[in-house]
Amino acid sequence: MKKVSRRRFLKQAGQAGLAVAATSALGRFAIAQTQRVTRVVIDSNRQISEINPHLFGSFLEQLGRAIYEGIYEPGSKFADADGLRTDVMKEIHDLGVPIIRWPGGNFVSGYHWLDGVGPKKNRPTVLDRAWNTTETNQFGTNEFITWARKVGTEPLFGLNFGTGTAEDAAALVEYCNVEKGTKWSELRRSHGYEQPHNVKFWCVGNEMDGPWQIGHMEARDYGIKAADAARQMRAVDPSVKLVACGSSGPFMPTYITWDRTVLEQCYEDVDGISLHRYWGNTDETGHDSSKYLAMNLAMDRQIEEIVAVCDSVRAQKRSGKQLFLSFDEWNVWYRARNGDAVNGHRKQAPHLLEEPYNLEDALLVGGLANSLMRHSDRVKVACLAQLVNVIAPIMTNENGILRNTIFYPYAWALKYGRGRALNIQPEGPSYEVATLGKPIEDIGLAVPGFGQVQYLDVMATLQPEQKTATIFVLNRDLENEQELELNWHDLTPSRVIGFETITGNDLKALNTFSDSEEGGAAGGGRAVGRVEDEREAAGAVVFGSDAFSVRTGTREPGLWCRQCSGTVNVFLRTLCFS
Repeated sequence: MKKVSRRRFLKQAGQAGLAVAATSALGRFAIAQTQRVTRVVIDSNRQISEINPHLFGSFLEQLGRAIYEGIYEPGSKFADADGLRTDVMKEIHDLGVPIIRWPGGNFVSGYHWLDGVGPKKNRPTVLDRAWNTTETNQFGTNEFITWARKVGTEPLFGLNFGTGTAEDAAALVEYCNVEKGTKWSELRRSHGYEQPHNVKFWCVGNEMDGPWQIGHMEARDYGIKAADAARQMRAVDPSVKLVACGSSGPFMPTYITWDRTVLEQCYEDVDGISLHRYWGNTDETGHDSSKYLAMNLAMDRQIEEIVAVCDSVRAQKRSGKQLFLSFDEWNVWYRARNGDAVNGHRKQAPHLLEEPYNLEDALLVGGLANSLMRHSDRVKVACLAQLVNVIAPIMTNENGILRNTIFYPYAWALKYGRGRALNIQPEGPSYEVATLGKPIEDIGLAVPGFGQVQYLDVMATLQPEQKTATIFVLNRDLENEQELELNWHDLTPSRVIGFETITGNDLKALNTFSDSEEGGAAGGGRAVGRVEDEREAAGAVVFGSDAFSVRTGTREPGLWCRQCSGTVNVFLRTLCFS
């Protein structure tokens, strides 16, 4: 394998940040010139699954400033005739978010959908008991559908299983999906929506295992209620896809037991089961960044455990039906979890759960995206929680929007996490994560460590129609550069058509409105983002086929990051096959 010097590489690649040198006989790419090698075989025949278009969805809850001042702000200079912020709509439309869950979340367990439809002047202002805020109900079912259609996303409706009934759930399906001629469809038409909304995906409750949840119940009781609601909903619209409420996470004392008991009651009546989990650099990781960057492996393990439960119940029932998984709440969240950050003090649109995200959070989100793709054979829906202002990649103020650090790995997953997920088995250097501490949740129970963790977390996707492959890499090594050797089994890349990275010499670096060159315009702060000058991306070298043909990814205004030797990196590369 031929190697070139860094000086020669920089001279050839310039601002492209990539070089392609002659090694076509080996059909091999190597990234970074070090002796720490992780080897991967790319074989187009070893496929996990076609990646479902809904794998990288998101979530908007009627919470804090997610809706009001987030996507809906009639008084804003960005508002359209419907009061929807056009700057936020453009950002989400351009991201291509495929499915968005609404309206909750904890909020939904006390939400009466009828309060949010009809003339706005007649809608009641109520107390949201989940977050202790004042809810004006100026944004409801029809407003969300209008907004979803404008941004080009599929709605995923959450149902009230706290104070709500199975009959209430069926009535909402009728309101949304029946064309005309019935009580609830005619009510929708009287509200100005003659055509049905055709909402396909429904979450049958939210975190009903949690003692914090309005209407919390035991697993068997919930399973019976879910089965009843599912049958009533399908009587209205047989085409709906229903997601049962799974455990709130591995920290729960009832984890696994809840999921099994629920599915024993409703397996044949639902299509999938939900998973939730939030991560943070807390006592669980000992505030150790090397452990923190391995926490996406907890997502892998959780998925595998819930798959095992689903398939166990399937075997027990001798069913021919296989459930899909809906990981419809996942993100980093550990700072804004107490005090005023979770108590609205009965205000309208208070600042709640406004998590400040740094570089290491973005790196973990990149790893979590890898984990979802690795399990795309069973995870068909997933939602980054949330999307705007509340534990979100996008923040707003009166002047515009800010892209938090986690925006970038999420955007890359949406853009490149398509086609077919490939089954690759990286082999390379590792470090040990033997134990984990107590999770941040008050009732949380510690989970086992991961043992040996590879420094490089690698995932690959293939789009045969476009003749492109994408390699996603998370480098967990805090001290050294790592080398990645890609051995192409049956494909020979002809050129590299994209290279994007997020990195920095400070894992705690943030993006803020004050850093923005445009005072908060789209693009946000400058602390962490795509590489502004790839010539400073030390050690980022690619070797491959004979031709030299590179193209940089599109840069966004007002953003830069600096990659230094020995820092943590997320790499994403797109390769083309002739």
